[in-house]
Order: sequence, then C-alpha cells, then structure tokens
Amino acid sequence: MGESLLPFIAGIIVVGVAAQWFAWRVGLPSILLLLLFGLAAGPFSGWLKPDDLFGDLLFPFVSIAVALILYEGGLTLKLSELKKVGAAVGTLVTIGAAVTFVVTFFAARVILDLDVKLAALVGAVLVVTGPTVIAPLLQHIRPTGRVGPILKWEGIVIDPIGALLALLIYEAIQIGEAREATMHAAIGVLKTCVYGGGLGFAAAAILTVLIERHLIADRLENAVSIMLVVASFTLSNHLQHESGLLAVTVMGFVLANQQRADIRHIVEFKENLRVLLISGLFIVLAARLELSELVAVAPRGIAFSLALVLIARPVSVFVSTLGGGLARNERLFLSWMAPRGIVAAAVASIFALRLEESGSEAAATLVPITFITIIVTVIVYGLSAPWVARRLGLAESDPQGMLFVGAHPFAREFAELVQKQGHRVLLVDNNWENINASRMAGLPAYHGSILSEHVLDELDLGGLGRVLAMTPNDWVNILAVQRFTHVFGKANCYQLAPQQQASREKHKFLYGQWLFDEAATYENITNRLADGFGPKSTNLSSEFTFEDFRAEYGDRFVPLCVMDENGRLSVVTSEHGAEPVEGQSIISLVRDRDATL
Repeated sequence: MGESLLPFIAGIIVVGVAAQWFAWRVGLPSILLLLLFGLAAGPFSGWLKPDDLFGDLLFPFVSIAVALILYEGGLTLKLSELKKVGAAVGTLVTIGAAVTFVVTFFAARVILDLDVKLAALVGAVLVVTGPTVIAPLLQHIRPTGRVGPILKWEGIVIDPIGALLALLIYEAIQIGEAREATMHAAIGVLKTCVYGGGLGFAAAAILTVLIERHLIADRLENAVSIMLVVASFTLSNHLQHESGLLAVTVMGFVLANQQRADIRHIVEFKENLRVLLISGLFIVLAARLELSELVAVAPRGIAFSLALVLIARPVSVFVSTLGGGLARNERLFLSWMAPRGIVAAAVASIFALRLEESGSEAAATLVPITFITIIVTVIVYGLSAPWVARRLGLAESDPQGMLFVGAHPFAREFAELVQKQGHRVLLVDNNWENINASRMAGLPAYHGSILSEHVLDELDLGGLGRVLAMTPNDWVNILAVQRFTHVFGKANCYQLAPQQQASREKHKFLYGQWLFDEAATYENITNRLADGFGPKSTNLSSEFTFEDFRAEYGDRFVPLCVMDENGRLSVVTSEHGAEPVEGQSIISLVRDRDATL
C-alpha cells in the first residue's frame, strides 16, 4: 500500500509546485492555476482520487495543514499596525461578517434554492476571505495607505471566526430546538475563546521561554514550533470543536509581538512550508470534486458568487466602516477585495463530509458551490483589483518611488533628494543607528532584514517602483535584487557594483543592473563622501544645459538619476548613462570646487 501511494504523493507535490511556478511566470493568481491543475488531476482525468488514497486520514491532514497556514498568517500580524487600522478591522470582522452572513444566506435561499439550514451553513463558510489569495494580490497591486494592512488583518482574523460560526450553525442543525441551540452556541463561543485563546497564548509563551533560555538546540526550534502548533490545535479541538484555528492564530500573533526571543528563522521556515501546504491542499481538495456536481450547480453558482461580489461585500464594507474615518476611495477598494481561499475550501469539505455522514443529501452541493465561489471571486478580484486600485488613486500604473536597501549616509542623502522631488522612498536596514538617523531626517524606514520573506508582507510597497540594493555586502545586494525581481521586474532592480573584480565576471548572471557606473562600489562611494562629495539635484534649462553642468563639475560628479518633465525617474546604470536634456533634472553625487581646497 505504501509503495502504491508514493507516486500519488509525489505527483501532488510536483503538480502543486508546478502550478505555483507557472502562475508566477504568467502573472496569474496562483490559486487559479492550483484549482485548474487539481481539477485536471481529479475529475477531468480521474488520476487522483484523494478519498480512495487517504481514506480517514485525509481530513485530519487537511485540518493540520490549515492550522499551520493560519499559524504562519498569525506570525505576520503586528500590533503596531493596529494603531491605524484596528477600528476598521474590528468592525469588518464583526459587523461586516454579520452583514456578509445575512446577505449570503438570502442569496443562497433565493439563487441556489437551498433550505434554511444549508443556506445558513453556506453563509457561515463563505464569511471568510482568503488571506492566501489576498497577500499575493496586495504584493502585486502595492496599494498605498491603510487598505493593505486592513485586508491582511481581516483575512487572517476572520478565518477562525468563520470556522466557529460554521460549527455553531452545524451543531444548531443537529440539535434542532431554537432555544437549546442558542444556549449551546453561546457556550460554544465562550469555550472557543477560553480554550483556543488560552492554549494559543500558552503555546507561544512556552516556545518563547524555550528559545530565550536556550533550552532547545537551534536546529530543533522549527520542529518544536510545529510540535506546539499541532499540539495546541489538536488539544483545543478536543476540548471544543473548531477552536483550534483560533489557538494557532493566537499563537502566531503572540509570538510575532513578543520582544524576548528571536523568531525570524521560524517565520522564514513557515513561509516556505506554507507554499508546499497550500499547493498540496488545493490540488487534493479540487481533485475531490465531481465534475457532474460542478456542472449541475455552475449556472446558479456563478450567479450566487456574483451576488457576493456585487452585493454582499460592498454592503458589508460600507455598513461596517460607516463613520470609521476611512476615505471614500479606501472604502470602495475594500468593497472590491474579498476573494475566498483555502480555509473556505477546507471548512466546506469538512462540514460537507459531516452532513453526508448524518444522511443529508443536499450537503453534496456545499463543496461545489464553495469552489465555484472561490474560482469566480479569484477571477473577478484577481483580474480587476489592480485596475480598480489605480482608478481610485490607491496604486500607480508606473510607480516612481524607490526602495533603498541600506540606510547609510549616502542612501539617506540620496533618498532625501528623491523624496523632495515628490516621490515616495522607503529605507530598509537591520542597523538601528541607520534607521534612527533616517527617521530623524524624515525618511520612512523599516528595521529588519531585507532577506526575510515576511518582509514582503510587512513593507508598504505602495508608490514604489524600483529597488536599489546598496549595502556593503555584495551577496546581500544580489539576494535582495533576486527577492524583488518578481515584485518590481528585473528592469527595475539595481545594485552597487561588487567589490571584487573576479566576482564580477564569475557571478555576473546573478547581479541586477549596476548602479551609476562600474566603479561605484560601496567602498568607492564611501571614499567619495569622505572626500567632500554629496548628492545634489540640478535643474537643466536652455541657459544651463547638461554640457554646462559637465563643464562646471568636470570629473567631480557621478550621475545618479534623471527626472523628466513629467516626474518620471531614470536610474543611471553602468550600461545606460545620463543624457538629460533641457527641462529635466539630474541628481548627481558632486563635489563643489570649495571642497577641493
């Protein structure tokens, strides 16, 4: 039996990762390709039959995988973000969730013609949004302001709430009596908060102490982390059904906001694990679908999904954010971003199985309706949200801002000039002195490693269109460029020329575009600063042309970038020098004549 399973397990991994890679190559939301590949492996070809392969082990593995995904999501939630978005997130996951549930319930009754009980369960399952879908979309759109953090928090926090709501409705269906069901629901909510919240906090506290006091080897920290996630999830679910999702979310959140133990390597490991888990889960859950069931509900399912997009989401956002201080355009964008994802698929599959075991024939429609909703919402939001964000002024089609990797004096002075020209800048450095100096100069700065994957979730990339890697470490610069190639595109990724001449030829294929000129290494620029050079912006005109500028400074300048009449920036590289014309501005590293005396 083990050998017969091996090709299928290997196939799931291969197909899932291939779908992720292909989605990245063609610029589509990965969930779409995962669903299509899963359908091809399952109902279309009949090759993969998860229920036959895994039997009773299928849904325990699905549950644990979802728990790990939510735990990783919790690790990205920072209390510092709540100062600006806490009120909006709170109303969205309470009032907004209630409105979404009500509208979805009536849509299921009217459009899908479901009975009251099943319509209520569909409403609960589809309250959740898809953080695994929202995060990549936000990285692609790079919206400005508060909408990015709001959507990230909402997507993660709403998942355990939606799962709990689905559980309460399922148990109410089983109980039948309204008064008894209401009392049971109230007790269930209390137990979930106590057991889920308590166990999640306890697990985070235990892991923090173990790491802080060096009670476990470094190489075991990720393993112990997973052990505590699985243990707290399972124990919480044992004490109160479906409370485990809250436990793992709380555990991740508490760990992310404690200051006693360094968990950066845990965060990075979980991010890589998440890719594999999401890939495998979507392939397996999509492969379970029956083609006949999908076809049977497709017309009504599409109409139902569009009702969620056009009615449920806008109404829930505008009701829950009324008087909340959000701008009109921010509310409009929030009302156009609610894709469903892996949690909705997993919760629907689990409760459909439970209903089928209790003899409910109508439960067979729960899973196909959920997957049609996932497909429709991902297509609609994935294809239209970037355009909507630009139309609302929350994103730019060609953002001109700069992300500086390194916040040393040269980077700060360069960034100040770019910021004065009206473009957004952001400096990233793991040196607190550099970060503090940047903030004192009025420059936005982020303390942390640019190589950490979670930095993409935490950085506000709105208005930024290029990355300039300018640290003293050539390999950090190389890796930073590679990290942001899929965000900004290779044409907008730059780095300082490497220090070692031999390394230039041997590893040239790894580099981004070399900034300024081939001699502009970190050491060279530092020496120039010590020699009296400094960044300066110069407006060119018919009275003072670039030729006049050259005559003025001779060999005492290094061109950095050029800004045209429309404010578009062109970074000078070793391959593309500066040839500014009348009406443009040039930012250069220059030394005045007085500095030579």
